[in-house]
Amino acid sequence: METQVLTPHVYWAQRHRELYLRVELSDVQNPAISITENVLHFKAQGHGAKGDNVYEFHLEFLDLVKPEPVYRLTQRQVNITVQKKVSHWWERLTKQEKRPLFLAPDFDRWLDESDAEMELRAKEEERLNKLRLESEGSPETLTSLKKGYLFMYNLVQLLGFSWIFVNLTVRFFILGKESFYDTFHTVADMMYFCQMLALVETLNAVIGVTSSPVLPTLIQFLGRNFILFIIFGTMEEMQNKAVVFFVFYSWSAIEIFRYPFYMLSCIDMDWKVLTWLRYTMWIPLYPLGCLSEAVAVIQSIPLFNESGRFSFTLPSPVTMQVRFSVFLQVYLVMLFLGLYINFRHLYKQRRRRYGQKKKKLH
Repeated sequence: METQVLTPHVYWAQRHRELYLRVELSDVQNPAISITENVLHFKAQGHGAKGDNVYEFHLEFLDLVKPEPVYRLTQRQVNITVQKKVSHWWERLTKQEKRPLFLAPDFDRWLDESDAEMELRAKEEERLNKLRLESEGSPETLTSLKKGYLFMYNLVQLLGFSWIFVNLTVRFFILGKESFYDTFHTVADMMYFCQMLALVETLNAVIGVTSSPVLPTLIQFLGRNFILFIIFGTMEEMQNKAVVFFVFYSWSAIEIFRYPFYMLSCIDMDWKVLTWLRYTMWIPLYPLGCLSEAVAVIQSIPLFNESGRFSFTLPSPVTMQVRFSVFLQVYLVMLFLGLYINFRHLYKQRRRRYGQKKKKLH
C-alpha cells in the first residue's frame, strides 16, 4: 500500500538574524531537510494530525537565507533554525503574499519588531559588557562587586521609604486626618535623604551599571525633587497642607514594592508575589501620585504669586515681569507628559512579563 503524503502544521517566528520553524510531528527519525534556491524542503515520516504518515512541505522565503538549516528533534516536534543572509526584519515569511494554510505564527516565540530590537540591543550590551569585564579584570569579582553595591543601595532605599510609609500609616491610624497637616515636619528629613540618594539610581542608568532606561529614571528623579525641594521646601505655607501626606504616601507606597524587587534580583531571587506587586501596584499608585503632585502645584501657584518668589523682571527694553507661576503652569503639562512616558515604559515591562500573546495574520 502506498504511503499517503500529507502536510504537517508549521509554526514560525523571527528575529533580525534568524527564522524559527516548529514542525508539529512526533517520533520523527532522519528527516530530509534542505534549502535549495531559497526554498526550504521538508520531508519526514512521523506522527502528526493524520496519524503515522509521510509529511512534506516547501516554503519559498521572502528574502535570501543561508542554505544550511539547523534542526533539532524532540519527542513531539522538529525545531528548525534558518539564518537570514542580511540581518533585517521581514514583513512576512514567504515570498507569496497569501499565507499557506498549514503555516501559523509561533506565539511562544513571537516578538514585535520593537521588542526584537530591544532583545537584540540587550544581547549586544551583554556581549559588550562581557568583553569589557574580561579586559578589566575577573568577571566573577566585578559582577559580585556590582551586585553587592546594587543590593546595598536598594536595601538603604527600602529601609528609608519603609520608615516613611510605616510612620505615615501609624500616625494616620492614631491621629486620623489631623496627621495630614504635620506630615512634612515629621518625615521630611528622611524624604530629603531618600530623594537625594535617588541621584545614584539615575547615574547608574546613565553610565550603564543598570539596564534601566535613562529618560523615565531622570523624569521621576527631577519631578519628585522639584516637588520636594521647590514646592514644599521653599514655601512654608505648603508644608502644613494635607496634600503633602498624599504625595509622600504615594511615593513611599510605590517604592516599598520596587526596591525589594530590585534587591532580590541582585541575588538572583524571584519571589512571585513580590514580582507581581512590583509590576502591578504602579497602575493605581502612579496616577494617584501624579494627581497629588498636580494638586500641590495648583495650590502653590497663588502662594508664589503673592510672595513673588522666583519671579523676575526681564531687562530693558522689555522690562516685563515673569511670574514663577507661569513656569508652574507649564510644569503641570510636563507632569502629565512625564506620567505618560513612565506609564508607557512600565506598561511595556509588564506586558513583556505578563502580557497576552498577540495575534498575527502571517
